[in-house]
Amino acid sequence: MMRQYELVERVQRYKPEVNEALLNKAYVYAMNKHGGQTRASGDPYFSHPLEVAAILTDMNMDENTIAVALLHDTIEDTSATRVEIEKLFGEDTARLVDGLTKLKKLDLISKKAAQAENLRKLLLAIADDVRVLLVKLADRLHNMRTLDHVSEDKRFRIAEETMEIYAPLAGRMGMQDMREELEDLAFRYINPEGYNIVKQRLVQLAEFNKDTLAEISTTLTTLLADNGIHASVKSRQKKAWSVFRKMESKGLSFEQLSDIFGFRIIVDDEDDCYRALGIVHRKWTMVPGRFKDYISTPKSNDYRSIHTTIVGPSKQRVELQIRSKKMHEIAEYGVATHAIYKDMPLTIDEEPSEKTNGKSDSYAFRDTNAYAWLRHTIESLSEGDNPEEFLENTKLELFHDQVFCFTPKGRLIALPRGAIPVDFAYAVHTDVGNSCVGAKINGRIMPLVTQLQNGDEVEVIRSAAAAPPAAWETIVVTGKARSAIRRATRLAVRKQYAGLGNRILERAFSRAGKPFSKEILKDGLEDLAFKDADDLLAAVGRGELSSTNVLKAIHNDFRSDKDTAPPHPELMGEGWFNLSNATGMMFKFPEKAEGDEVHKDQTLSIRGASGDLPVRFSPEGAVPGDRIIGIATPGKGLTIYPIQSPALAAYDDQPERWIDVRWDIDAANRTRFKVQIVVTAINAPGSLAEIATLVADNDVNIHTLSMVRTAPDFTEMVFDLEVWDIKHLNRLLSQLRESGAVSTAERRNG
Repeated sequence: MMRQYELVERVQRYKPEVNEALLNKAYVYAMNKHGGQTRASGDPYFSHPLEVAAILTDMNMDENTIAVALLHDTIEDTSATRVEIEKLFGEDTARLVDGLTKLKKLDLISKKAAQAENLRKLLLAIADDVRVLLVKLADRLHNMRTLDHVSEDKRFRIAEETMEIYAPLAGRMGMQDMREELEDLAFRYINPEGYNIVKQRLVQLAEFNKDTLAEISTTLTTLLADNGIHASVKSRQKKAWSVFRKMESKGLSFEQLSDIFGFRIIVDDEDDCYRALGIVHRKWTMVPGRFKDYISTPKSNDYRSIHTTIVGPSKQRVELQIRSKKMHEIAEYGVATHAIYKDMPLTIDEEPSEKTNGKSDSYAFRDTNAYAWLRHTIESLSEGDNPEEFLENTKLELFHDQVFCFTPKGRLIALPRGAIPVDFAYAVHTDVGNSCVGAKINGRIMPLVTQLQNGDEVEVIRSAAAAPPAAWETIVVTGKARSAIRRATRLAVRKQYAGLGNRILERAFSRAGKPFSKEILKDGLEDLAFKDADDLLAAVGRGELSSTNVLKAIHNDFRSDKDTAPPHPELMGEGWFNLSNATGMMFKFPEKAEGDEVHKDQTLSIRGASGDLPVRFSPEGAVPGDRIIGIATPGKGLTIYPIQSPALAAYDDQPERWIDVRWDIDAANRTRFKVQIVVTAINAPGSLAEIATLVADNDVNIHTLSMVRTAPDFTEMVFDLEVWDIKHLNRLLSQLRESGAVSTAERRNG
């Protein structure tokens, strides 16, 4: 185990004026706090924070960051408290250690939710200070290096989390070496058989190509030196995970891979990069389509390099990366290379913190593209999502390779590969995404589902009256877009439910002879446990809160025994009406007001049955499980609409026609209900047969079908179906979307 003086010496190698007292104090405090604790390997627990600190010294981190590494587990695993650490080491260190501490006593429903909440806390701490990220990644790296000593199920869980979150996070921060080691270690535990096979093949291939690699390296070095360029040429071999992932994604065998080996040409400056490129291309033939200039257009993680592939000296393909020494350092260590001391010149907006009083031993990071991306992503993902959605959307942001597109004014937008114009619109601004109705790609109007390519210029067509359809959530690929669409959908639905709730309460208060206004509802918010009136109204509209309970909360003297449904039709009280027909349904209506035309025990007809008040469904249909609303039409009866129907907007100014109804299905007397779906199918022989088979296999009746050719490759089909309930419908839609013959499958509303 590393001793105090050895740790100090490691830091002194790159910072001679190290604050030895701080390191010694943190070393002794952490060692005492962890005391007799041991790791799964049997080693003293303190060896872990000490190794984390050692990893950070390899990145040339300052003594404050090293001290945080030594202390990072004290609050979580010992009797130490934030207050105590703040008193001994200062507020800055205490804040960082607290940011690395997992949340405890979470009242959550799943381990996944707990993982998500801890990730949210960590990312918010990282957004505040990137040193939290560096310590966390070093912590995870050491845990992965020693993962053999934990149980098998725990190994798999930790490795999977590393592959899904921490490795891509390191990559997004430009820390490529860290990412590759984390991925390789995780691969070893997630798929041991695959790892061992690929690793063995790589060792054999390296031995077989040893002489060829040396020859190419020497040839390149000599060629560049003869042309006046001092360069370091190093061969590199892809890691096992990188090879395995490419074999799986491209459907290639190991022998078909042509870029297992590559060469890095490291020169003095940017000018030499382009000079070296010209020399290489004049000497050997370039492979078309394999050239990328990340110097002119850096990646979002600040990576800069020139990539090219040539047909080399022995007529084999050779992949080259050409970069300067500074670019190479950033490519290896990412944001860690942007560390500066406060007593050095600061970039714009960097000022000595009041917390540190401008002391030279405090630490900061330049606001790099990678760090700016992280902060922006966290802002967009942390608003309103539940824990599982936050976790899913964060993974979406971390995982994808990128394409680079431009706004008409030349602003560069980096997006995941596979992104569409809707993703682009949300990347520009949330308001742009919410108001997007179309897009021009390179001057031509194109479908919003068009996948964007490198270099595309995208102009977003907007409408102030537009709102993002909920279905967009299934076609976008960025976490920001998906999260924003979910929020917009929730707000739209909430607004619609709140409008319905407002109308229900207006009628209820009127029947009770009480005045009603939105302002009055504030008196009952605390008792009903709602934060604002709109939430309360939406709950009433969704049927989660009865109008009677609202009345009781605001008017203590109000009493009613009509809040609940009677258990049997024969016991029905005032306000309940039996829809006697083959469905066996009952609908509940609001309590009868004086002068109402509807009377107790009145029998209503539905779906063609006779009666005094005919009841029918809207054209798009409604199925059990939908939240439904009845619209009364004098002389024609009642029309049932699903709550999401756009047709309801036509009745917003006629609240007296809105009737609150409910499903009550007799399980012993089931019937089917009509609903419309729209399917966009691939225009190929057998597509309709495959769709019809899926429908039949799911016990769904096709009532009518119409087809319209919408494009050379696709046909839009409108089905009138008969299903049992909403679960039945959703199961069919899910299976249709998974079919190779179907592009999209959605329910038609209105």
